[in-house]
Amino acid sequence: MMEGVRTVRFVTALAVAAMLAGGWMMNAPVDDIVDTVDDDRGTAPTFAEEDSSGDSESSDGGPVLKRGEKDDDSASDLPARLLAGGVGALGSLALGSILFEVMRVTVLVALVSPMLARMKSNRDDMLTRGRLLGYLEANAGIHFSALRDALGLANGVTAYHLHTLESQGQIISWRDGKLRRYAIASLTKEAVSRIRNPIAGTRLAILEVLAESGNIGLSGTEIRVKLAISRQLLSHHLSELRNGRMVEPATEARRPKWRLSDTGKNVLISSREVARVEAAA
Repeated sequence: MMEGVRTVRFVTALAVAAMLAGGWMMNAPVDDIVDTVDDDRGTAPTFAEEDSSGDSESSDGGPVLKRGEKDDDSASDLPARLLAGGVGALGSLALGSILFEVMRVTVLVALVSPMLARMKSNRDDMLTRGRLLGYLEANAGIHFSALRDALGLANGVTAYHLHTLESQGQIISWRDGKLRRYAIASLTKEAVSRIRNPIAGTRLAILEVLAESGNIGLSGTEIRVKLAISRQLLSHHLSELRNGRMVEPATEARRPKWRLSDTGKNVLISSREVARVEAAA
């Protein structure tokens, strides 16, 4: 994330510099701009002196180059190009912030957090961070927008405090597609892995129906009928769940009934929470 923050700050600085330079050049005399461009190139245009008869053509019949004729067009276009480039860069950042939560968080941390960091920390800051930590402990894996809305905080305030907590090592975050998710740093690696890779779709449905059956379990045929899926699809997903030690045989029969293991129960709880957060976002 810090790499993205540095990139946003660099692009913003360049865009602002380009806009300032373009604005200055628009207000400066054209001759001064041309002279500046020529000095930067390290060359000066050659001018033919007019003869006493006022002839404005050179000895070979070509027109005489006069000051301003060579670079007037390029000099007059340069300010507009600088302004357009600066506005385009800032517009791209703004558009990305609207479309992608990951981009929005990065821009807020890069541009808003430094301003808020200069303000003196007070009791309200500590209370806000305590609220964030408490909510993250109860809702591990929640993404930025859902967390912001749940606590009724502004974009900049949320980004600032989350960035501070992450810098202090109290929380962790990771990218999930267009979203950025957060959790407290005290979670075990196994818990973090479950949150980052929640069970979804058909496998989550299998865990749900097995949870309803309790320790008695369900046979493969019963699961297939309840979910209205093919035998081949059920066999594939059951095999993956068994490999992950999320389901286990409830009997010693050749074709046993299946029930949730302790690992499966924990995974189901985490996956339900992630699904609930997604539905509320």
